[in-house]
Amino acid sequence: MLAIPIYNEHKSIVLKSKEATQADAFQLVFRQPTAEDGYPLNKLVENSPPLDPNSVYCNLLQCTHFADTSVAVEEDGQLVGFISAYIPPAKPDTVFVWQVVVDKSQRGRGLAKRMMQEIVRRPACENVRYLETTITPDNDASWALFRSFARDMDTELNHHIWFEREAHFQGHHDSEALLRIGPFGQRA
Repeated sequence: MLAIPIYNEHKSIVLKSKEATQADAFQLVFRQPTAEDGYPLNKLVENSPPLDPNSVYCNLLQCTHFADTSVAVEEDGQLVGFISAYIPPAKPDTVFVWQVVVDKSQRGRGLAKRMMQEIVRRPACENVRYLETTITPDNDASWALFRSFARDMDTELNHHIWFEREAHFQGHHDSEALLRIGPFGQRA
């Protein structure tokens, strides 16, 4: 299936399937999140184990404070994908991906990678040369996603344990590896 990006009147990216029949046609709208996405984001994460849920208030802050570097994806008015990301103040050349969530109805279509590509193309990421995130060692799907993104960006992926299970989580959460992808070109 070939997805063609089209910009609508709201400067949101709309992806339309070129080969879809009427029965399986889809239309995805990629846009900056708004405060109205906070509660639906909370429910999307809640329905997507093993993701760690945040409070609705935290999701509201992600949708407003980090709107320039995050992306919401809708299908038929429903939130079906979201990446929260931000540029750490001490690393203006880096965008940190906090959380990636894709509704189960959209998995396997490359949506997560397209959302990351959308973020690094944003004006807010004009000076970004690296993408960072944390992943638990056993999260095979996330490792595959970020390795694929690094390949597509034609750059390196380096990683090391950043937050340790015992030292940082008191044994209540798996260790988190910090992944660093880059450097990559001016815009993806």
